[in-house]
Amino acid sequence: MASNGSKGGLLTAGGILSIVGGALEVIGGLVIVALAIGARILLRLGLPPMHPGDWFEHVMPFIPVIPMWLVVVGGPLLVLGVVAIVGGVSAVRRQSFGLSLAGAICALPSPTIPLGILAVIFVSLSRREFEAGN
Repeated sequence: MASNGSKGGLLTAGGILSIVGGALEVIGGLVIVALAIGARILLRLGLPPMHPGDWFEHVMPFIPVIPMWLVVVGGPLLVLGVVAIVGGVSAVRRQSFGLSLAGAICALPSPTIPLGILAVIFVSLSRREFEAGN
């Protein structure tokens, strides 16, 4: 009986770690996308007056490219975060092992990588919890 409680705790912990990692990814993705939108708005309105110097002449050609790269990085991070949260909820509810494992894997690129690693380990070790529930 002690092993069942331990395993259930591992699955719940894995689900919660996946949710936390996914939430951090969503927040990071939103911040990156907001920066991209803000940079795009600044480009449309015109850059604020700056003192031209050596650094400005070197940076100016890259400013139009920055918003697109931010969207390329922020968008997938946002999607991975949502999948990690959905997978974490699935793990806590013990609904679908595949979705729970996918969510834990999607939590890997979170700002705190050990959360994702532990989530994958805990959900993987608790596979029998899903089989017992069905």
